[in-house]
Amino acid sequence: MLGAMIAIRRRQFLKQLGISASALPFLVGLPSLGLASPVRPRQRLVIMFSPNGTIPSSFWPEETGSDFKLKEIMEPLEAFKSRMLVVHGLSNKVRGDGDNHMRGMSCLLTGIELLPGNIQGGSDTPSGWASGISIDQEIKNFLQSREDTRTRFGSLEFGVGITDRADPWTRMSYAGANKPMAPISDPYQMYQKLYGQLNDKENLQSVLDTVREDLKKVSQLVSAEDRRLLEDHETLVRQMEGEIREAGRRKLRVAPPALEEGVSDQNDNVPRLSRMQADLLVNSFVNDMARVATLQYTKSVGQARMNWLDIKDPHHSLTHEPDKDEVAKGKLVKINKWFAGELRYLVDKLAGTPEPGGPGSLLDHTLIVWTNELGKGNSHTLDNIPFVLIGGGFGFQMGRSVKLDNVAHNRLHLALAHAMGHRIESFGKQALCEGGPLKLG
Repeated sequence: MLGAMIAIRRRQFLKQLGISASALPFLVGLPSLGLASPVRPRQRLVIMFSPNGTIPSSFWPEETGSDFKLKEIMEPLEAFKSRMLVVHGLSNKVRGDGDNHMRGMSCLLTGIELLPGNIQGGSDTPSGWASGISIDQEIKNFLQSREDTRTRFGSLEFGVGITDRADPWTRMSYAGANKPMAPISDPYQMYQKLYGQLNDKENLQSVLDTVREDLKKVSQLVSAEDRRLLEDHETLVRQMEGEIREAGRRKLRVAPPALEEGVSDQNDNVPRLSRMQADLLVNSFVNDMARVATLQYTKSVGQARMNWLDIKDPHHSLTHEPDKDEVAKGKLVKINKWFAGELRYLVDKLAGTPEPGGPGSLLDHTLIVWTNELGKGNSHTLDNIPFVLIGGGFGFQMGRSVKLDNVAHNRLHLALAHAMGHRIESFGKQALCEGGPLKLG
C-alpha cells in the first residue's frame, strides 16, 4: 500500500512540473523533493547448522498452526515458541555426484549440483565442490551492493568444533562455483578479524600498491584462464584495501566482549567455544560489521564426542544405529537438544540486546534459520530436512508449525532473498524453484 501511494505521488509531481518520466530516476534520490523510497528497516540473517540428521519423532510437532507443542529436542526454545516458524516437508532435491552427506552439506545452502571431482564419499560417485553460490553469500552480495546496507565484512562465517580438513562435508557457504568458504572455528582468530588493529597500515598499503601493479604486468603475459585467476587476486587486494579504510573510519558502538583466555580449539571445549562464538556474533551485529552470518557446529559426518553430556560415542556413529536401539536414540535426542540449547543462548542474547539506533531488540530485526544436512541420520534421507526459523524482521507469520508436501528447499531460499528485497526469480537449480518463493507471510 505504501509503495502504491509513493508511486501516485510521483506521478502527480511529474504532471504538476510538466517533466518527463525519464527524468524521474535522476530526481528520486533528492531528499528535499520527498520522492525517495522509504528506508527498509535493518534486517539480519543467521544460518545455524548442526549435523547428522535429527530424530523425527522427538523433533517435529504433531500439530500444525499456532496451537502446537514442542517435542523434547526443541524444549529449550519453549520461551520463544511465539517467535518460531517450524517448517516440515522441505527436501533437498539436488541429485548428481557425491553421497547424501556431501550433497546434504554442500547443496544445503547452494541448492545446486556438486561439480565433478575426485573426493570419494560413501557412494560410487566422487565429486568436487558445489557448482554455485550459497544463499547467505547471495544475500550478502545484494546487501553489499547498496550503500544503505553495506557493512565492513558483509558476512561472517563462524564455526564451532570444525576440523582443519577441507572437503564437501565441511563446507556449506560458497562465494560461487568451486569457491567454498572456510568458517573460522577459533574464536581468538575471529576476535582478531573483527577487532584486531593494523599496526602498520601505511606499510601494508604500500605492499598492496606494489602487488596491484605487479598483477597488471603479469596479466599481459598469461593465458585467459590464468588472467581470471589474477582477477580474483585483484578482487582480494581491493577487499583488503577496503577493510583498511573501513577500520580507520568506523568506531565501535559497543566494546568487544571479554573472551575467556586459553580455551583451545578442542573437542571437550566445544561448549565454551560455542558461547564465545555466539558472543562475538552478537557483538558484530551490534557494531554493524555484518548483516549476514553462519554458525556451523562441527560438520557433516562429524564425530564429535559429547563428553560434557556424558556421551562417549562419536556423534555420526550413533546415527547409524537402527531405530529399535532405544539407548542410541536417547543419546541422539540429548545431543540434538543440546544444539537447541545453544540456539536458545544465541536467541536470548539477541533478545536482550537493544537494537542500535532503533526500537526493540536485535532479535526483532534478525532471523535465525536452524537447519541440518539430513532429515534422519540412519537413512541418510534428504527429505524433511529440519528448518526452524526464529526471530523477526522478515515479515513471516511466526508462532506456527507448518507441514509442506515434499517441497524443494530452494523455494525457502527464494523466500529469504525476497524478504530482504532481493527479488531474484530463481536460486540454485532453476528447475527446483518451480512455484516461486514459499509464502510464509
